[in-house]
Amino acid sequence: MATKQNMEPQKKQRDSIGTVLYGLYLLFLLLSVVVLVRIAYLQLFYKPDPAIAAWFKPRSEKVVLEPLRGAIIARDGRLLAMSTPLYQIFMDCTVMKKAYKDQPEKEAEWREKAKALSVGLAGIFGDKTWNAYYDLIISSREAGNAYVKIGRRVDHETMKRIAALPLFEEGPNRGGFLPKKFDSRQYPYGSLARRTIGYVKDNSKSSGNSMIGLEGRFDYVLHGKEGVEWMKVTDNRDRIHNYDSVYVRPEDGLDVRTTLDIDIQDIADQALRRQIEESPKVEGGCAIVMDVETGAIRAMVNLLRDSVSGKMNESYNMAIGRAGEPGSVFKTSTLMSLLEDGKVTLSDEIPTNHGAVKGFSIDNHIIDYERENKTNKISVLHGFEISSNYVFRRLAIDAYGSSPKVMIDKLYRYKLGEAYDFDLDGFTTPTIPSPDSRYWSNTDLGSIAIGYTVAITPLHTVTFYNAIANKGRMMKPYLVESIEENGIVREKRGPSVLSGSICSRATADTLTRALTMVTEEGTGKTQLGGASCPVAGKTGTARIAQSGGYTNEKGQIQYQGTFVGFFPANAPKYTTIVVLYSNPGTGILYGGTMPAKAFREIVDKVYALDSANGTVLSAKAPMPKWN
Repeated sequence: MATKQNMEPQKKQRDSIGTVLYGLYLLFLLLSVVVLVRIAYLQLFYKPDPAIAAWFKPRSEKVVLEPLRGAIIARDGRLLAMSTPLYQIFMDCTVMKKAYKDQPEKEAEWREKAKALSVGLAGIFGDKTWNAYYDLIISSREAGNAYVKIGRRVDHETMKRIAALPLFEEGPNRGGFLPKKFDSRQYPYGSLARRTIGYVKDNSKSSGNSMIGLEGRFDYVLHGKEGVEWMKVTDNRDRIHNYDSVYVRPEDGLDVRTTLDIDIQDIADQALRRQIEESPKVEGGCAIVMDVETGAIRAMVNLLRDSVSGKMNESYNMAIGRAGEPGSVFKTSTLMSLLEDGKVTLSDEIPTNHGAVKGFSIDNHIIDYERENKTNKISVLHGFEISSNYVFRRLAIDAYGSSPKVMIDKLYRYKLGEAYDFDLDGFTTPTIPSPDSRYWSNTDLGSIAIGYTVAITPLHTVTFYNAIANKGRMMKPYLVESIEENGIVREKRGPSVLSGSICSRATADTLTRALTMVTEEGTGKTQLGGASCPVAGKTGTARIAQSGGYTNEKGQIQYQGTFVGFFPANAPKYTTIVVLYSNPGTGILYGGTMPAKAFREIVDKVYALDSANGTVLSAKAPMPKWN
């Protein structure tokens, strides 16, 4: 049995151990508190030195995600412009180079595979020999080039064939295969309507695209919205998504459905192209086909001959951008004003006066008319049929000489003096002299009456004639029907009215009859007399102003020949204009020749096309009455 003396040392020993353990407990508790406080500080307040932290973090790269550009579609859904993926192949020629530094047999094996790869690349691309490709790969490997461009851009199927070649089949880390995807813009119908559709290389805003046509005007809906992704670069040079960063999904562009009828566009293109090809004296020309009821443009052709190669290209939109003196096609606006104001009827006769109007040269057509018909009077209708400058100068001066502003105001009412909003950029503002201007002269009214001293575009002219075909209701010309997303209409555009009525229905009917007589008995008879359906139209021939006047230093004159009208005249469906521009020379380009011939081809082929499609254009409806 233990004595009391023996128990006391044991107790003291236990107390000593307890004290030590308690001290250790307090120490670890204190350390734990310090650690927890430190952790809280690091989590909540500590900001590491960015320069130091960068050494310990994987490098991140901001990648802009390009959206898929929307398509441009014809009225029937056929694709006029679309984006398809193409791939540019790059090669990291330095792969496994360090690993094989002390293994010559492995390096030799790699080079043999590179030789087989070169043979495959030469076979697919056909732009270099296999030796040239092999030299490129080996020289780049020795120079340490890790991003070498291989061949041209290819489609997805070809990219897969390239990916299956020796060495490339081993992927990016062992074979150096680095394909880069691009969304490439494709135009299935080639140059057809190219100036109207426009052009863009790809959908990247950073590529410095200079866009024209619908591609440019509607880029804000076609382009879509870029997305953003942050990528981490791993030790193996792989790029993986950084989930700690923001990801913004790209929004693909919307589709633009146009009013263009690709079949009518092709008809108009061929008709215009044929006339330009047959005559070296023609510089180029344009044609527009418009739907009478809506103002929808079914075709817009612009062909300009290249001065070097002689080939025709859609390089400039003359239909909306080239304003010039229209010549006799403008006489219809003069006649409209006279009819609306009750100044004349078509059967009225005026003295021929040997074709003389004060301040102007003699109209020799009137001299011939007097001699052939043994008369000194001519009717308004016949003056219109033969496109007499004398008749319309005389009528305008007699009716508006004391108040020319009345006639000029009417031209603005006909929208011939303004560049209204249109679906393409570059619509030129017309020029019409003002009687209030200090530059107004005594001869301006007589010149305006026959289409001189003014400058308007072909689109202005065809829109005016379309209003006559539409019984005086002027529709705004347009190219875009709707903005769509996967076939669902997001924005409906469609037809709109420029002017509810530029003239009365009776005046429109009278003008239609007068325009029909031009093609039956007048200056348009030769080309339009035997068309597939009745045509109402007008010829126009005008000199083009050059530096210093209408004649250049070589004594040469440049002409603009126009034919504009609508068909069938008795039940109008299409309004069309054809304008040709000559090179400076000595011959005259009359509106009743090549322009009228191209117009005739458009009439006959569109008539046949609509008949084949079950939309028979009327050729038997009665003509409207006229006064």
